Amino acid sequence: QVRLVESGGNLVQPGGSVRLSCAASGFAFSNDGMTWYRQRPEKERELVAFIDSTGTRTNYADSVLGRFTISRNNNRDMVYLQMNSLKPEDTAVYYCHAVSGGYWGQGTQVTVSS
Repeated sequence: QVRLVESGGNLVQPGGSVRLSCAASGFAFSNDGMTWYRQRPEKERELVAFIDSTGTRTNYADSVLGRFTISRNNNRDMVYLQMNSLKPEDTAVYYCHAVSGGYWGQGTQVTVSS
């Protein structure tokens, strides 16, 4: 059974940091590129960050470049999103997604507010 389980979402003040985690199971995680998407209120789901299967290549949306960092641990079947210098417009449900398999997690809420 394929599972992607996100965790780490929280209420954080502007300028703060949050680290999201995604635990993968049931598929060949180390062979698959992984992404983080987010869906802001009343907006379409958007790609935030990508990491290839080996962790050597990453890409980011312009809106998060320099503030967010995606990483992975293939020994633990985990992917992470370190989010720094958070802004209110980063408020969203964040989803973990496996590129080749097309699998989605259930999402974790990040709220940036004072």
